[in-house]
Amino acid sequence: MEFCPSCGTRLIPTQEKEKTSILSCPNCGYKKTTSRSTVAKRVIGHGPRDRIAVIGKEEQKLRTTPTAKIECPKCGNNLAYTWQVQTRSADEGATQFFRCTECGYTYREYT
Repeated sequence: MEFCPSCGTRLIPTQEKEKTSILSCPNCGYKKTTSRSTVAKRVIGHGPRDRIAVIGKEEQKLRTTPTAKIECPKCGNNLAYTWQVQTRSADEGATQFFRCTECGYTYREYT
């Protein structure tokens, strides 16, 4: 990681050629040419919390999601779509999500 000598902002790789790369400052426009071997790309891994499934508006329109008779705390409707997700450790119960079929309010119940 390199920093701009003018303003101290982190330099970002912008162009790559065969054996060189150009690092530039997004703040002041400073540019530096460097050998490509010194530029390292970082791969960011995603943890289990990034993989929590939430049902979107398009999936809700399919009408294949199971429903449950439960009162919506927002509008009082008695029907909601339901799904379960393991949001905590494996030895604890799953979290059950509900989405009201009338107003679309999403709420959860820990089991």
